[in-house]
Amino acid sequence: MHPADTTDPQPSDTAPATARASVFTLPSSAAGSEREDTIAVEAPLELRIGGRPVTVLMRTPGHDEELVTGFLFGEGVIADADDIIAFERPDADRANVLNVRLMVARRAFNLDRPFYSNSSCGICGKRSLESVELHAPAVQSSLTISRTVLTELPERLRAGQPVFARTGGVHASGLFTAAGELVAVREDVGRHNALDKLVGRALNEGQVPLSDRVLLVSGRVSYELVQKAVAAGIPVLAAVGAPSSLAVELAARFGITLIGFLRPSGMNVYANPRRVVD
Repeated sequence: MHPADTTDPQPSDTAPATARASVFTLPSSAAGSEREDTIAVEAPLELRIGGRPVTVLMRTPGHDEELVTGFLFGEGVIADADDIIAFERPDADRANVLNVRLMVARRAFNLDRPFYSNSSCGICGKRSLESVELHAPAVQSSLTISRTVLTELPERLRAGQPVFARTGGVHASGLFTAAGELVAVREDVGRHNALDKLVGRALNEGQVPLSDRVLLVSGRVSYELVQKAVAAGIPVLAAVGAPSSLAVELAARFGITLIGFLRPSGMNVYANPRRVVD
């Protein structure tokens, strides 16, 4: 087995993913005490295209280029990583500004996205119902995965979450093979950001569509996570939490096997159960 890409490098041009804060701990019955705690960083990333500011992404620093690549792919601005000529940090003293030079944009980016995107929502601020609609083919894949392997994935994902281990304050997205091998993990305060980083990595490696991979996300599954999985061609999306009604509807419509409440003891399969085998 090859080691999974679970490291959390901090490039010199980005801020750290964690910070220290003073906290006053109050137990239910005892005197309080003050100490230092490690917390996850949430910071704005101003995204520019061709030198022009287009949006601000609230994210955990680290893997910023993967984040932007996956984000632009999910938004339909680029078709693959080759559409990106270069990433530039226009100001060495401002790690939270990233400029992207594109070969060509597939659509005008700023028509239906406001200048701010918070870390809890990947589609908040869209200006019309039409802009939320997903235009993509159904996911085609012959992948199957045993339910025994599926029940082992949450523990394997947790083992690849160094920032969560230190802070308890970030989400994670992990890609697995059908045999349960962890391929890559990305963490972020925003669950959709973590997935964008993962998809960005796959685009850079020329691995999209990810028709032979299983995606596991921490927390719940909402519409935008299924939307991003469809765009990346991921056939199985599992979560440790619950899906929303729109997530279930979208997964059923686009051929994604959607699993919720994944535990060592079992799971709920909400859409396209044929890929889960004994």
